[in-house]
Amino acid sequence: MPVPSPVTDAPLPLARAEDLLAPRAEDLLAWYDRHRRVLPWRALPGQTPDPYRIWLSEVMLQQTTIAAVKPYFHKFLERFPSVDALAAAPEEAVMSAWAGLGYYSRARNLHACAKAVSAAGAFPDTLVGLRKLPGVGAYTAGAIAAIAFGRPEAAVDGNVERVMTRLHAIETLMPAARAEVRVVTQALVPQDRPGDFAQAVMDLGATICTPKRPACALCPWMAPCRARAAGTQETFPRKLKAVKGTLRRGAAFVAVRAGDEAILLRTRPPEGLLGAMAEPPMSPWEPNYDPAQALLDAPFDARWKRLPGLVRHGFTHFPLELTVFLARVALSTQAPAGMRFTPRRDLDDEPLPGVMKKVLAHAFDPKPEPVKRGRPKAMRVIPDTPLFSEPEEEAPPPPPPSFRPVPKPAPRVVATPPVEDGEGFFGEPEEAPPPEAPRKRGRPRTRGR
Repeated sequence: MPVPSPVTDAPLPLARAEDLLAPRAEDLLAWYDRHRRVLPWRALPGQTPDPYRIWLSEVMLQQTTIAAVKPYFHKFLERFPSVDALAAAPEEAVMSAWAGLGYYSRARNLHACAKAVSAAGAFPDTLVGLRKLPGVGAYTAGAIAAIAFGRPEAAVDGNVERVMTRLHAIETLMPAARAEVRVVTQALVPQDRPGDFAQAVMDLGATICTPKRPACALCPWMAPCRARAAGTQETFPRKLKAVKGTLRRGAAFVAVRAGDEAILLRTRPPEGLLGAMAEPPMSPWEPNYDPAQALLDAPFDARWKRLPGLVRHGFTHFPLELTVFLARVALSTQAPAGMRFTPRRDLDDEPLPGVMKKVLAHAFDPKPEPVKRGRPKAMRVIPDTPLFSEPEEEAPPPPPPSFRPVPKPAPRVVATPPVEDGEGFFGEPEEAPPPEAPRKRGRPRTRGR
């Protein structure tokens, strides 16, 4: 909305879109040369980018933050230092190293892609060739082509979408606006530094053009930004309001074997949510699941103990609440078909997703439901009506006081206090004797004999 003038209080006209300067890649790259972030997968100036590191980081960073990815990236490289090492590893080892990053179909695609690249001998160096790899979409292909091989391709992620929709004030709702965003981004990609440009736009969105309270005064594209000129930058990108999924409930059964403290686990189906990941036996996850009937879903008969509290986890499309049941079984107990006992010391080698780690942590250290704090609301007391109860008799009036007020005594006369009758009551005070007449001072008169 227009801004009042400090002199006349009249609204100043907003900048028109046709009067704004066109954004230039040179301005953004000059800012990037001064403020670029140092990241473990990013080549320093003068270094040759490693396609394996770039590809691995881009897959890990999908739907995840840099802070969450960094420790996983280092551990993953230690375990699989090259694409050939990743391709030769068993799938269980890959899923175990990925556990905790979520979206586990990415890990399966990552393994399949490594096998394809290893068989070909190298990564494809074009956008078309990269798009043919398993699990490589338009964004990942554009990022690898631009950063690793210097191809003038656009890499459009969430940060880039936010920057470009604000820069050009794109009113189309997401995700329908992605095609338009790709066009305007591609038009800005320079021929000489496409990789630096791709990383510069990502850094700009992550550090300056943030979702809330963007630091527009520090932005190298402040002058040409149409949303900033209109004062509507925080309203972009335009999105439909997300609808929260229906809460689902279920039960988890943690069986601990005596002797080696082994945990009963099974592998989820390869397709679908948390595919090919490990879990303790589970019931179905349903909105109307009744924990009181959960023992019907137990893997075998045992003395199952329902633990206090719940395990809560949020997936992309729905929240989940799990009731945990614990049973300790004999060392001779055999695992049911399709299941296995894994010693507790070897759980780190199992591909356990985050929600399953929560379940096991709760089984060994159950947490009761937190008590809601705050001042309790006063309950409104509604008296019973005569229909449901007999009306109470009116209380008799309080008895009169058991004493009478003592009148103010005459001057220089002390009133006799009331006399107690031995039963806690006080009678009338006796009359005080009349005061003696004052005696005249002087020599006393002698009486005759």
